[in-house]
Amino acid sequence: MSEPNNPSLHSALAFSIPVMLGLILGGWILGAQVKAMKLADRYVTVKGLVERTVKSDTAMWPVSFKEAGNDLPSVFSKSEADKARILAFFKDQGFSSDDMTIGQIQVTDTQTNEYNAERAPSRYIVQQTVTVHTTDVDKLAKAGEKTATLVQAGIVLAGNSPGAGAAGITYKFTGLNALKPDMITEATRNARASADRFAADSGSQVGSIRSANQGVFSISAAGVGTASPTDDDASGGDQADASIMKKVRVVSTIDYYLIK
Repeated sequence: MSEPNNPSLHSALAFSIPVMLGLILGGWILGAQVKAMKLADRYVTVKGLVERTVKSDTAMWPVSFKEAGNDLPSVFSKSEADKARILAFFKDQGFSSDDMTIGQIQVTDTQTNEYNAERAPSRYIVQQTVTVHTTDVDKLAKAGEKTATLVQAGIVLAGNSPGAGAAGITYKFTGLNALKPDMITEATRNARASADRFAADSGSQVGSIRSANQGVFSISAAGVGTASPTDDDASGGDQADASIMKKVRVVSTIDYYLIK
């Protein structure tokens, strides 16, 4: 003969079963969170360094020259003669008129400077600039070696711009975007290799990426300084513009989780 139904027992079971299931689920979630917290505390930061030596693909040479005197038409005439000699010089070096641009004429009257207590030896100074732009960097570099030809012709050259190379030539590399994808891939691969070595030494395994910083690309003069994976930037500053050969560099910083 079966026992009569007990409403209290049914009610207790209906209440306790969901509670037990909730405790089990809560314990599993808590365990997963603790495991995740422990994993978050175990990571290694590594750097991946990649360098490439490249050749400049554009060059620019602004040749500034000036004449001075007390008779403006005469000074201007001499400046125009200088310009003609410079244009002829560049044509002799194999450059076309499309490679050359002529800047605006700058005329200075030294007597209009009311703050200059001493009178300048020459009242008028006329300055002009002829600039050569080219992708034939070797040809312009050879032309720069012949600056003495202009000086011997009596042309007074103005000072070079900061960071310019011989004769004031600046060299640029414009193909950085084409290099970026492969260099980033290689930097990431180098960083992973460093993480694997660290994990092997510590008895761990490398997990997924915790965070990553691609790093900043820098272009410096080739052969300037010694790069280190701990450096964030190895820029050569103004020296980069003076060098035909460049060093392109990137250092990627990546955090990897470590797991047992």
